[in-house]
Amino acid sequence: MTGRADWALELQLKIVQQEAADEGVRAAIASVIAHMTGGRGRNRRGGQELVRLLQMVRSRAAGANEWQVVRLVQDSIDFAAGRILKPDFEERYRLFQDGARNEHLQKLTAGVLSINFRYVCEVSREFLDANPGAGVEELIAYIAQLSEDAKFLDAPSDRPGRYRILRGRAETAVWLERVLQERVDVEDLAEAVRRIVTSPDALALLAADTDGQMVFRAAELQRRFAGLSLLRKAVEDPGASELDLQRALDGQHWIFGGRFVGQAAQRRLVPGDEIDIPLVRGDGALQIVELKRAMGLDHSLVKKHRNAWVPTAQVHDAVGQAVNYLVGLDENRQRVRDELGIETRRASALVLIGHPALQPQVPEEEINEALRIFNTHLNRVEVLTYKELIEHAERSLGSAPGE
Repeated sequence: MTGRADWALELQLKIVQQEAADEGVRAAIASVIAHMTGGRGRNRRGGQELVRLLQMVRSRAAGANEWQVVRLVQDSIDFAAGRILKPDFEERYRLFQDGARNEHLQKLTAGVLSINFRYVCEVSREFLDANPGAGVEELIAYIAQLSEDAKFLDAPSDRPGRYRILRGRAETAVWLERVLQERVDVEDLAEAVRRIVTSPDALALLAADTDGQMVFRAAELQRRFAGLSLLRKAVEDPGASELDLQRALDGQHWIFGGRFVGQAAQRRLVPGDEIDIPLVRGDGALQIVELKRAMGLDHSLVKKHRNAWVPTAQVHDAVGQAVNYLVGLDENRQRVRDELGIETRRASALVLIGHPALQPQVPEEEINEALRIFNTHLNRVEVLTYKELIEHAERSLGSAPGE
């Protein structure tokens, strides 16, 4: 998070402060504003401290059951982190405070719409002239296809200041994307497809070379090895926090196995709960990942009970927290599916906690076996150490580069 701070955020926070009914929430917001305006001169202070203070406001508002304030403060955090663009942010809260509309943006939007409608009229006339017997549905289908092709427009080098839309590029892009998805792992698939489709030479070369996908595969393997190395470093660091581990895992859903197709963008699915890592399975169902410390865990993972190793209270508490998340998802299933398109009926949870090196006096096999037995008695929750997770990921990659 960058912790961006400016006048727009300060104004929005003052609006949020007016919305808050709880005195403690208003005081917390005042602390954020004081931090922002406490810099030298006219410069506002931001950074990680700003984000931390905003997160404290969100937690306090949730504790006071002021969910409207929680939503508004989440906008503040998203803006500070750069996830909400400034024009959108300013316009959204102009409506809230009934201020003056930004006429420049209004005219810009009107001009773009006017050009779009004029273009639609022109291409519709050309299509009907060429196809006099065409019906309404055919015309709509033609315009829809043009809309898709427009995503891949290019600028001819021999016609400065002009752009062109070539028919059929979108269809070619869909074909290429499916090929890459099924056979090749690419980190930024959409951007790779766009570059290839808008470059006829690259597209022809890739289509002609049946072994070309090996280049993409090698690049993806390099990225995965690098990501796994960063995760291992964070896991083995006794000072690593849960946030450090989350950053090392963020965007690397492949580490959790091939059944996951991606990571959901929204972490706050239920009011008051923020999931560490929300994964989406191939069937569209959700799996939440609850992160606890690795080598920095305060207590042991297992303890001796009647000549057998069993999980400690800290493991049970982590499982209980994951179960509470699942209950919240069950209770809000319809809303989550309608608003976010995520199915939570078959949701499950994975708890990542600790490392066998925390208990060198206990054989690693005994710790793993105790957790496996524990997992067999759980329904929708699984407990795993970070070391086991990394070892599973290493086996999926095979040998490291250069070996």
